[in-house]
Amino acid sequence: MTNSHFATIPGIVNFEVTSVDVKHEEAFSTPQLSSIFGVEGGEDKSPQLSWSGAPEGTKSFAVTIYDQDAPTGSGFWHWAVANIPASVTELPSGSGDAEGTGLPKGAYQLANDAGLKSFLGAAPPPGHGVHRYYIVVHALDVEDIGVPDSATPALLGFNMLGHTLGRAVLLATYER
Repeated sequence: MTNSHFATIPGIVNFEVTSVDVKHEEAFSTPQLSSIFGVEGGEDKSPQLSWSGAPEGTKSFAVTIYDQDAPTGSGFWHWAVANIPASVTELPSGSGDAEGTGLPKGAYQLANDAGLKSFLGAAPPPGHGVHRYYIVVHALDVEDIGVPDSATPALLGFNMLGHTLGRAVLLATYER
């Protein structure tokens, strides 16, 4: 993860996340692209995610998808889900729809940087080059991370800082 924004947060155990929809260091599939932001064929469909090997003491998970290459000065949050119970180790494809239909009881979505409480697919500016999308499952030492559903993904990240036991990272890319 060269130049990863996680490089400045040491001491975290790594575990594994996989997906039937996303291959590590490969381009997002068409369903994970953004029709909302005008990518032809895009469906804004969150990818299926499965994880294993979370550290002992994990009491909940959070999932985030972040584009650190977005030309905003602060990156772009595409999806953030908080308070996933520790007993859950998979989210199905499409669980990040506006209703959160595939999310487990107690979990909730925060608004992404487009202001939507759902997954927003990849849509970098045309000609801007390859963007990297960090799909991350965070293993936390608390059942409730303590952010309201009106919080931003950045506040979620801030609150997770002292509660993160482990992290599983899958890197997707996309360019148009």
